[in-house]
Amino acid sequence: MTELASWRPGSTRDAITEFVEAVVEGPDAVPVPERVAVFDNDGTLWTEKPMPTQLAYIVEQWSAAIAADPGLAAHQPYTAVHDGDLAWLGRAVDKHYQGDDGDLHTLIGALVRTTAGMSVHDYHASVEAFYRDAQHLTLHRPYANAVYRPMVELIDYLEASGFSCYVVSGGDRDFMRPISSAYYGIPPERVVGSAVGLEYDADTNDVRYGTAWDFFDDGPQKPIRIWTRTGRRPILAAGNSNGDLPMLRFPRKHARSLSLLVHHDDDARGDIPYDTGAEEALAAVETDGLTVVSVRDDWSTVFVE
Repeated sequence: MTELASWRPGSTRDAITEFVEAVVEGPDAVPVPERVAVFDNDGTLWTEKPMPTQLAYIVEQWSAAIAADPGLAAHQPYTAVHDGDLAWLGRAVDKHYQGDDGDLHTLIGALVRTTAGMSVHDYHASVEAFYRDAQHLTLHRPYANAVYRPMVELIDYLEASGFSCYVVSGGDRDFMRPISSAYYGIPPERVVGSAVGLEYDADTNDVRYGTAWDFFDDGPQKPIRIWTRTGRRPILAAGNSNGDLPMLRFPRKHARSLSLLVHHDDDARGDIPYDTGAEEALAAVETDGLTVVSVRDDWSTVFVE
């Protein structure tokens, strides 16, 4: 397969290939262990609209919880699920990217209750079943086919050039791990994400989810988690939202670095266009030296078939 086959010729593709060629050979070459690339997940590697994939999974879990305890429907986010107001869930995420975490805390509280006491292996199996059977809400295809083909090609290109690629997401780490290898070619040990606290159950010899959130891997937490996991400052970062800005800025102290901002501006090929939640990132393109990836202009093909 041709390298970056789904990337149209132009300044963005040139910026990527010129950067990679420069760090692989020549006076600015970077040793292989230091060739670290980090990618946000939702909205960067796969579509996050009309709501992030994990919320689609959680809606299924909350619907089952309401059926078992109808009184939950009087409280958010269960009210939104009961009433079919899924836009409320999407707005909660958008409000987070605009600096208002009120509804996000409500979501997280309900999310923690969903897995409390569950073993990590049972959760893994539940998530695998979701990916096997679920369809994307608007594309009406498996979530495997809601992945951005150009970004998978970019990961393949980087890996072939000696890079180690990581997923660094505000999404749940253990929700992404079951599919990271199959969808992106990134092994589960290179998935960095938000996490519920874990506990060891000596009676059953299992690791189980606790009743409190451990950390939310977004905004300034992203560089912290990257360093905690890798012990390195990446030389390439890719994201799409305000919450990715610290991660996109983190590589800048290198003599050579590249930060890619995916801009959802195509209304013709199934990828819902939006700027909400990315206003700060788009405004920082010039000041922070970000390279914009236009879905409309830079990708000849959007989704994996």
